[in-house]
Amino acid sequence: MKSLLVTGSSGLIGSEVVTYFHALGFKVHGIDSNQRAVFLGPQGDTRWSRQRLVDSLPNFRHHELDIRDRQGVLALVKYLKPSGIIHTAAQPSHDRAAAIPFDDFDTNAVGTLNLLEAARQHCPESPFIHMSTNKVYGDLPNSIPLVELETRWDYADPAYAIGIPESVSIDQSKHSLFGASKVAADVMVQEYGRYFGMPTCCLRGGCLTGPNHSGLELHGFLSYLIKCNLEGREYTVFGYKGKQVRDNIHSVDVARFIHAFYDSPRCGEVYNIGGGKANSCSILEAFSLTEEFSGEKQVYTYVEQHRIGDHLCYYSDLTKMKSHYPQWNISIDLKQIVAQIVTSWQERLSGENPTAKQQIHNHDIPRMMRYSYA
Repeated sequence: MKSLLVTGSSGLIGSEVVTYFHALGFKVHGIDSNQRAVFLGPQGDTRWSRQRLVDSLPNFRHHELDIRDRQGVLALVKYLKPSGIIHTAAQPSHDRAAAIPFDDFDTNAVGTLNLLEAARQHCPESPFIHMSTNKVYGDLPNSIPLVELETRWDYADPAYAIGIPESVSIDQSKHSLFGASKVAADVMVQEYGRYFGMPTCCLRGGCLTGPNHSGLELHGFLSYLIKCNLEGREYTVFGYKGKQVRDNIHSVDVARFIHAFYDSPRCGEVYNIGGGKANSCSILEAFSLTEEFSGEKQVYTYVEQHRIGDHLCYYSDLTKMKSHYPQWNISIDLKQIVAQIVTSWQERLSGENPTAKQQIHNHDIPRMMRYSYA
């Protein structure tokens, strides 16, 4: 049985990847130390997701390990020698990073290097797939000429009619400290691919989402917006008239692309992974979509100050992905995504879904002995 190592395995993409590959017959090992709760507070806690995986997937094994623990990472990868490493663990918030710069960089940049070097030493032929971010482009996309429409901004330059390609520079722009730490990780993943000939890729994600997303104001805009709508809570719009645009991709479609790369890996590749223009929406448009499925009017307030390094308009050009992996496509459209998230939050908020009420404490899950893999 092939084994896979997934970091951040309790998060949205990590848990989706665990479930997806487990269904394909893989033995899946997950690394997660619930740092999301440390970085983002109690609402960022993902222990409910970890317990769900442990309880429902017989060939899944959880490892309580922080990717900043270099010796622990080296020992685990040496022991497992997995057939693939899917790296989704991160400090995920560009707002939060400014308050915790050492934690942010140590997690996003150094943690990634720990995993890359462990892979080089012990399983250099195994595909290494890194969840990067579109924040590596900094605010450079904001320099592209735009046109203001009734409910959104859009690209006026026909060169970007189908979105941002991978050829856009990641240099000489304002990223936020989060974006900078992710740039460091992104470039290291490319370098291990190009310098050492390892099968690596960076997936520069836009808004990755789905019904299992525990969205917060600091991270996960669509899920958080929908939660606010259902709770009647005021949502804060930060600048750009609420017309800022993001493309949204379902976590299942992310897992499907990871599978495609795993089956046919390349060295040092970069892909902009998102929903593309068809799955893009502004905040104002997201309000309307959510109201359509929830039946609740969105309550919001506007603040005339955008977030540092934020994009005015961003959606992914999927041409390169589809060229390299023509069997892959977007299978879940934006309306389906919103409908699924609305239903999920309705269940969680009503207490029908155990994810809303299940609080699994650290001592409830046996902590594995470190360095016991040799």
